[in-house]
Amino acid sequence: MKPEDVTTAITNALVQGGSQFLVATIVAFLPVLWTTTLIMHLGRPYVLRTLRRAGLRLGADVWWMSYLLMRDAFLVLTFALSFVYFNPNLVAAMAFPITGPLAALCLLLALAVKIARRVDDDATAYRWATVFLIIGATLYYLPMAFAVEAASQSYLSWFQDNLISSANVPLALGIMWVSLAGVAAVGVWLFGRAMASANRTMAKRAARQAPAPIEATVAS
Repeated sequence: MKPEDVTTAITNALVQGGSQFLVATIVAFLPVLWTTTLIMHLGRPYVLRTLRRAGLRLGADVWWMSYLLMRDAFLVLTFALSFVYFNPNLVAAMAFPITGPLAALCLLLALAVKIARRVDDDATAYRWATVFLIIGATLYYLPMAFAVEAASQSYLSWFQDNLISSANVPLALGIMWVSLAGVAAVGVWLFGRAMASANRTMAKRAARQAPAPIEATVAS
């Protein structure tokens, strides 16, 4: 074997090993992000009770804004890292929860509700966001706890044979493609809504900056 071949083999091994380590780290860290996202969202009543006890208006504002930023940041980060479940090669080769893509879709739907409605002022919107998060968490935690993380438990063999992506590749890929189509549809809707909002804002700004009619100027 030539030195160039050895160098190429070592480089490929490092790249592949590094990518697998990164994916495994993301998958292992996602339960923490999911749990934190749920805690931050469902902990809103506690935050509101704490705000009522705050003696300083500035302290209450800082507390509320910090809570909002962290809550939504964890939601966005969890969805961004969940995109690992939309890679067909990884889904077929690694032990992913088979409904992980559907859980990511539920995250995006909760985020869409937060973007389209004022969740903190609208009780109905808050309930919808909560429902999407609970459904997504259920779709994520069940296969993760009873299949992926229970490989040594023989009495859970049915879950391992049916709820792990690498053990049921056709179904896993079908769920992934359906979920990806849903993510694309929600993304197109959000893009259209953002464009419409930008057009309305620009139209209002142009109307405010437009010069007054000549007749009105002469009359004044």
